[in-house]
Amino acid sequence: MLIVAGHLTVDPAGRDAYVAECAQVVELARAAEGCLDFTITADVLDAGRINVYERWAAEEPLLAFRGSGPSGDQQTQILAADVKRYTISGVGAP
Repeated sequence: MLIVAGHLTVDPAGRDAYVAECAQVVELARAAEGCLDFTITADVLDAGRINVYERWAAEEPLLAFRGSGPSGDQQTQILAADVKRYTISGVGAP
């Protein structure tokens, strides 16, 4: 299992529009084979922060879904990014 998690920083004035533009990507990801969860959300405390969380069954479905990344317009809006991929070796109940 793989988890992709972290956050993007954008201009607070454009954050909500950025998140709204991601709705179709979230919908497509959630319908993709091997996608267990996928979300791009506005942070409740930081007006310029966008939280990213993806959970995939394996690397192959992640790579099959992954395109070139954000559109050119979205890419120019990202001021900073801290998103990492984690390989999970085990899962248990909380």
